[in-house]
Order: sequence, then structure tokens, then C-alpha cells
Amino acid sequence: MRLRTLSILVPALLLLAGFTHGRSPTWELSHTGVTARLRGLSVVSANVAWASGSAGTVLRTVDSGRTWQQVGPPDTADLQFRDIEAFSADRAVALSIGEGEASRIYATADGGRTWTETFRNDEPRAFYDCIAFFDHRRGLALSDPVDGRFRIAATADGGRSWRVLSGYAMPAALEGEFAFAASGTCLVTADRGRPWAWFATGGGATARVFRTHDFGRTWRVVDSPVPSGPSAGIYSLAFRDARQGLAVGGDFAAPTVAPDAAAATRDGGRSWTTAAVVPGAYRSGVTWLPRTKRAAIAVGPTGSDLTRDGGRTWTRFDTGSFDAVDCAGDGTCWASGEQGRLARLRSSS
Repeated sequence: MRLRTLSILVPALLLLAGFTHGRSPTWELSHTGVTARLRGLSVVSANVAWASGSAGTVLRTVDSGRTWQQVGPPDTADLQFRDIEAFSADRAVALSIGEGEASRIYATADGGRTWTETFRNDEPRAFYDCIAFFDHRRGLALSDPVDGRFRIAATADGGRSWRVLSGYAMPAALEGEFAFAASGTCLVTADRGRPWAWFATGGGATARVFRTHDFGRTWRVVDSPVPSGPSAGIYSLAFRDARQGLAVGGDFAAPTVAPDAAAATRDGGRSWTTAAVVPGAYRSGVTWLPRTKRAAIAVGPTGSDLTRDGGRTWTRFDTGSFDAVDCAGDGTCWASGEQGRLARLRSSS
């Protein structure tokens, strides 16, 4: 068993090392057999990954993407699972988005053979966008503002039950401000088990980043330099640790042009600096490459970009359409998107 683990891990480490020393990555498409748009993605290991999307679709692989099984909850074809967080080949939590009761959370502990609906939104004005976990027990779900403030639900039992937080400190939302349910990464955590989380916004006069250092009980907010508008702002965040973070976005309605739509922080989200060379197009997902110091990948419907310098400069390496990107700690990375597209990151040479 140990030899098999090493045989999987060593190629992944060599792959990542190559990217940081000038080698370009490439995406290797995997046949999924579905046409759903897959905006939710969670990579567990070299063997295991989950993806979710429209028409109640939830996919799982346990053989490195050679085969994908449709394991979604029954009777959910009218739901859009925009986010999924997986802990193993057996355990996963999926969020469906939408106004009112369309926002639901389902959990499985047997690889998707059975699901339990653990949360159904009963506030007609709420619209849940993303979920994120601090560890295997504690997690948060983010809704667009209700009564002028973003709404947070929390779990302390791995997603088996949720409660909407009340009486917590949340800064007031701007007029028209909301989060984007585009890739499951509008709300993120860093360093499993630590109390840090961040969420990003757009829609209003300014794209902003909210942060908590106490598992979501209190929040602070700062403006970002990423342009905002009715369909523009920060779509995705990624934090390597408590200090180093990336933000990408743009305008979904104008996907080929996105000036200043990438930024980085070195102080935990207290301040943000625009990238010197941005992707230049709308990007809906971003992730750090594990086991590298400053490398990350951003994806969107017009292509994928790589940074080797912590988000200061970005370089296009692929023109295919993807919505979400995620990596496991062992260095395995996948991207997902429209028409059932799922692809694994490989080295070009």
C-alpha cells in the first residue's frame, strides 16, 4: 500500500516542480458521459475527486478519472449543485443554489449511494452561494444579503446539521452587493483546523473581501482594486495560509475583457494589490498549486492561466472552457466546466 501511495505521489511532485521551473502545464480531458455544467469541484487525492453541477448532477471518481459515476441525490434534477466539499471517497457535502427553498445542502457518508438533506433555506430573500469547511466538522455556508447583511449558516458536525447565525458582527452590505455562485470558491478557508475564512463580492460599487478569524462569529471587510458592477467583481478566492491570498474575477457578461481583475494579498486580506500582468479575461476559479511556493492556476470560459510568482504576473497556457479548479494536498489538480468537461493537470513535456 505504501509503495502504491509513493508511486502516485512522486509523479505529482515532479509535475509541480516542473511548473515552477518554466515547464508549462496542460489539461488532459476525462470522459464523464454527462453534459451538465460542472461548477462544483473537490479533489481529495490522486484517486478520488468529486464534481457537481446542473440538473442535480454529482460525479465521483475513485480511479484517477478513468471512470466517473453519477451519484447525485434522487429527485433533484431541478437543482443546481454549484458547490461540493468532499472529505474522502465516501463523505461529501453538496450545496444547491437559488432563491428560497432552492438553496439546500445534502450530505453523504457512503460515496453517494444515499444522501440526507441537512439544510433547506426557509428565508425567501436568501440565496446561498458557497460552502467551505475549516476541518472535518466545522464549516460555513454563505448567502447573499438579507436585511442589508450577508447571511451565514454554520455546521459543527461535518454538515449533518446547520444553523443560521444570529447576533454576529457582519458589516453592512453595499447597495446591489452579492457573492458569485460560479465555482464554489466565493467563500474559502485556509490551513485546515484554523479559524480563518474569507468571502468575496461584486455587484455593487466596489468588489470587497470579508474576513473572519473566529470561525465566522465576527467579520471585517476591505475594498479591493478589482472592478465591480452588476455582473462584475471577485468571483473566486484562494488562500495558501493566513496571509497569502489570491483573487480573480471580471465580468461574466463580458468574458473576453477583464482589466485589473486579478489581485493578491500578503497580509491576510487586509489589503490587495492588482497583478502587474493580469489574465485579461473573466476568471471564475483560482487555486494554489500544492507543494510549490508561489504557483497558482486560474480558469474561466476563455482559458486557463498560470502564475509562478504569487499572482504578480499571469500567463495563458490553455484556451479551453472551465469554471472551477481544485487541487489535493498531494499535488493532483482537476478543472471542471460546461458540457461535462473535467480535466486533470499534466505536464506538456
